[in-house]
Amino acid sequence: MNSTQTRRFLLQLAGAASLAGAASFAARAEGGPVAAPSAGPGFASKTPIRIGAAALKVRDIERMTSYYRDVIGLAVLARGTTSVTLGTSEGALLTLEPKPGAALEPPTAAGLFHIAFLMPSRRDLARWLVHVARNQTPLTGFADHSVSEAVYLNDPEGNGIEVYADRPAENWRWDNGRVVMGTHRLDVDGILSLTNTAIADYAKAPDGLRIGHIHLRVGDVDAGDRFYKDLLGLAPTSRRDTASFLSSGGYHHHLALNTWNSAGAGRRDEAGTGLAWFSLMTQRPELMAAQAERLAGAKLAAAPVAGGFESLDPWGTRVRLLQG
Repeated sequence: MNSTQTRRFLLQLAGAASLAGAASFAARAEGGPVAAPSAGPGFASKTPIRIGAAALKVRDIERMTSYYRDVIGLAVLARGTTSVTLGTSEGALLTLEPKPGAALEPPTAAGLFHIAFLMPSRRDLARWLVHVARNQTPLTGFADHSVSEAVYLNDPEGNGIEVYADRPAENWRWDNGRVVMGTHRLDVDGILSLTNTAIADYAKAPDGLRIGHIHLRVGDVDAGDRFYKDLLGLAPTSRRDTASFLSSGGYHHHLALNTWNSAGAGRRDEAGTGLAWFSLMTQRPELMAAQAERLAGAKLAAAPVAGGFESLDPWGTRVRLLQG
């Protein structure tokens, strides 16, 4: 399969006739305007607070384990009766919790919009693109977001996934304290030029793969900001009426919140599938102490878990605040 064939096949997998069409699908995944891209590796895991891992409640544990192993390239690190943990040689990234017979969480409910797996380099993203093309993995879109280049897909139970590579942070543009992000046509040819498209050499996720950000559906963006910004200490990097982007240490975003399909959503159904929890990590105990103090001041519970504590956002999503 040469680069032209790979490009054409990726478009077919994304259900698009053109790169512009694939970008329009991705616009619905990040909510950005379609415009001329600005110029643009990322430092998502080097900030004072970063994303650690996430857990999903799933109906078919074997099928979902196979998907994240075979498509994303995660290794099975531990398997028990209550969960399967996947990740890389550097640690756990995703836990799957079996919930046979559970109702699938509807896309209009608060919950997960997507988990975003950050590739260490643009070449790793290229290798992965050849991998999904050769394995005919369905995609939902791809786009250039100015600060990053991204591909979107859904797992077999409808959980959103983004796989992306950051542009160098020194080339991100900021305007009055807000990072400039958009949704533009992805340079698939430029990415594929970094690897041999005739060879599939993505046998596993590369060391350095991280969850770069988590994107959530919420019922109200202001309420989400009050929890994640005011109580947990993330800083705003971009804001729209129906979406908020938050980060630590000047990253473009570690967390996104939107109400595109979920405006007015109430408490999540604990018995359903979807996001079980995600973790925010820090090596600075004073940050965790401040988070705990603010949660206590807001009369929100902070239950102990290994390595820290967890709390519930306004829609019942469990957020773990961990040291490490």
